[in-house]
Amino acid sequence: MGIISMIVVGLIAGLIARAIMPGADPMGWIATIVLGIVGSFVGGFLAAMLFGHNATGSAFEPSGIVGSIIGALIVLFIYRKMKARPA
Repeated sequence: MGIISMIVVGLIAGLIARAIMPGADPMGWIATIVLGIVGSFVGGFLAAMLFGHNATGSAFEPSGIVGSIIGALIVLFIYRKMKARPA
């Protein structure tokens, strides 16, 4: 997958994850893209673990985008829990 398509899918997955999960996130565009890209890796890892599928499919397949969004939701949840911890 090319770097541009990874950035685009990361942006889409990050934006959708931030829209689905309630609460305020003071993130910029770069952090949203990183959220989506990391979520894509998490979603791909979970899919490989649960279903035994190879992670060689295209990111523009519906399952790839859905997996990226689910992974981004998981990463956003963990981010919020880590941020809310008392020092």
